[in-house]
Amino acid sequence: MRNRPLLQMLAIAVIGVAILIPLALIVPWFPSQGSRQAGNVRTLYDVLLIASVPIFVIVLTVVGFSVWKFHMKPGEEEKDGPPIHGNTRLEVVWTVMPAILIISLCTYAYTVLRSNEATKKDAMTVNVTTRQFAFEFSYPNGVVSPILYLPNDRPVVFNLHSLDVVHSFFVPNFSVKLDAVPGITTTLRITPDKIGTYPVECTELCGAGHSLMRSTVIVQTPANFAAWLGSQKPNGPPPVGTPPPNGAAPGIPGSGATASSSASSATSSTSSSSATGAAAGKALFTGSAGCSSCHTLAAAGATGTVGPDLDTRLRTDCATAASKAIRGATLEECIHTAITKPYAYLPHGYAAGIMPATFSKTLTQTQIQSLVNFLASMAK
Repeated sequence: MRNRPLLQMLAIAVIGVAILIPLALIVPWFPSQGSRQAGNVRTLYDVLLIASVPIFVIVLTVVGFSVWKFHMKPGEEEKDGPPIHGNTRLEVVWTVMPAILIISLCTYAYTVLRSNEATKKDAMTVNVTTRQFAFEFSYPNGVVSPILYLPNDRPVVFNLHSLDVVHSFFVPNFSVKLDAVPGITTTLRITPDKIGTYPVECTELCGAGHSLMRSTVIVQTPANFAAWLGSQKPNGPPPVGTPPPNGAAPGIPGSGATASSSASSATSSTSSSSATGAAAGKALFTGSAGCSSCHTLAAAGATGTVGPDLDTRLRTDCATAASKAIRGATLEECIHTAITKPYAYLPHGYAAGIMPATFSKTLTQTQIQSLVNFLASMAK
């Protein structure tokens, strides 16, 4: 029977497709869904699986069946098969059918992309600032946080910025990601639809601490999110060196104050300012500055191993004659130079190119001084 091999291959292919498609659909390829966009992406992925599995099975069946059924037998080593000119009908079919399939899939993928990127009403804007090796999230009322807080079922527009190199903002549970490129603002839209806590990752190789560039997104009820946002201070702690209240400079009596009380007030203000600066420095160290990604420091709960262990190296590296000659004589000067000019003096065992050399541009002088105050307090 001339068509018997074809019918056999067809039967094998049908059985293979009937088995593999359900298996492919029940495999948990993705983490739990956390956004509406994730639902669209996963539906698209299922469609691609359903379209791809039959093609895979048909090709594999034809190749495998042909090798088994029509392989060379003993005594046929010198035998040549009949010459075949070709089959125009078959060539047209296997050109037109894949073209129709690819165009259909591309059209559907385009509609999913347009739907995911469409601007939604009542969208909240969050600015995402990336730097080696940390994320920083800014809200419309001026609140800045190293952790991303979002209200459930409300569209969010993310404006992505990079202060140094190319990074990538990726939340696996949202099934969307986008690069943050220096000098360019890129935009990503997400609508969270499930309350929970999810990881945030950088998926663009951005330096030695790339694998540690992570954060967290917490999706809350709208009421809980509003309560959190309202409890935050838009401008953070007061800058280091803020003058005492009532406009009186340190050491100069204010209205109705004695010189003694003014001096006491100035001393108290300086002490309070340093303490506030150290507290702000710790928040920077563990948050948006990204220091904890690369360094170990017990007081900050940091366990990074990319850079020097600050529990021991803060004192030893800033005490050497070579370090003092380059970084400065005092502990504070040494730490300041280590932050703003990390390659001026390299600790033994560490090479240039590991620590970002852009902190003098990406951090304000107040932020740098806060870090200096915090690290100096840890070394004393």
